[in-house]
Amino acid sequence: MKKLFKILLVFLIFVTSCGKQQSGELLGVLNRPQWKGINPYGMVYVPSGTLHIGASDQDVTNTFVQRPREISIQGFFMDDTEITNNEYRQFVFWVRDSVIVYNISDNDEYFIEDDNGNRQIDWPVDIDWENEDIKDLYLQGSNQFAGRNQFDVSNLNYEYMWFDWQAAAHDKKDTPREQFIKRKEVNVYPDTLVWIRDFSYSYNEPMARNYFWHPAFDDYPVVGVNWHMANAFAYWRTQFWNANRPKKTVNTENFRLPSEHEWEYASRGGHELAPYPWGGYYIRNSKGCLLANFKPGRGNYTEDGGMYTVKADAYFPNDYGLYNMSGNVAEWTLSAFDENSYSFLHDLNPDMRYDALDSDPEAFKRKVVRGGSWKDVKHYLMTATRNWEYQDTTKSYIGFRCALTFLGRSINDQF
Repeated sequence: MKKLFKILLVFLIFVTSCGKQQSGELLGVLNRPQWKGINPYGMVYVPSGTLHIGASDQDVTNTFVQRPREISIQGFFMDDTEITNNEYRQFVFWVRDSVIVYNISDNDEYFIEDDNGNRQIDWPVDIDWENEDIKDLYLQGSNQFAGRNQFDVSNLNYEYMWFDWQAAAHDKKDTPREQFIKRKEVNVYPDTLVWIRDFSYSYNEPMARNYFWHPAFDDYPVVGVNWHMANAFAYWRTQFWNANRPKKTVNTENFRLPSEHEWEYASRGGHELAPYPWGGYYIRNSKGCLLANFKPGRGNYTEDGGMYTVKADAYFPNDYGLYNMSGNVAEWTLSAFDENSYSFLHDLNPDMRYDALDSDPEAFKRKVVRGGSWKDVKHYLMTATRNWEYQDTTKSYIGFRCALTFLGRSINDQF
């Protein structure tokens, strides 16, 4: 009844005063944009809930690394698969085309002004690939191989930004806002040489040459990306979404990497203390078939159906609809790694982060990696198992997927 009265009162105000608020009633700002939420393509909703973190089976490393405790997680969206080569290639192509446009000397035809007067690339305009300025961006002379016309990927640099909310919240010196805005430039091209570097005395050159570019691997998870590159992709994805959203709608929350506890909560698929994403205690089903892409025995990589990685949507998803939360490739998270972090984390949306500088000690640059990969034994596939890697390191067995915080109580909230 109160809602109906408010609607009638708003209508009366509009009719009698041409939309001006003159009633004297406290109605809030009346011209606010409507928000019905979003359901991003390729993402699934993970509802808010409670999670018992810690070892769901024996902890072969150290009980202090996975100390059991109860936490609560806010609802969020998560990519149903790891980011694939073709999805990441969209980012690489965007950066490549941006670099080309900015390097063309007479490039006014490629730019327009947005509603705020900012100069931005007019993407529908086709690039003139015969322009002489573009040729300077290709490998030249002795750097060419077999006479091929190849783009110099060292030019594929992208600057992403983030805001240091912790520093701003604890600042008591009226520090200028610009001090909390952080920037980092990264080369976004995947490190394809990881296929050679990760394995001694092992013939993997075909993977190095083909994995990121050949159509045969389009739907396979991207690898050779470090933690910064994954964050740059998430930042670009947010800007790309907002730049193409319908007019008169508000920006969405930022795409990002999931925290390690969001990842663990999502991987269990709603099953309490599930040791694996499918909920059971075994790595095989009742027919003896392996349920993930990993290394089931010494020197045995093929029994599960994949020699290296497999398609990002291979095997059955968990009960949230998430594929390959165990195996295929391990996944970067937002969280910094500390062996004893479970002892001091808050139980409300726990978040352990540290923005390590290039000059910081190596131990400060450790980021949590979850899920295990195609070359790992089954212990690393368990939902509670924690592992880490340095943030500036690329591997042939680490990829990522994005998360997006849900704004509101629940996607199914009808009240």
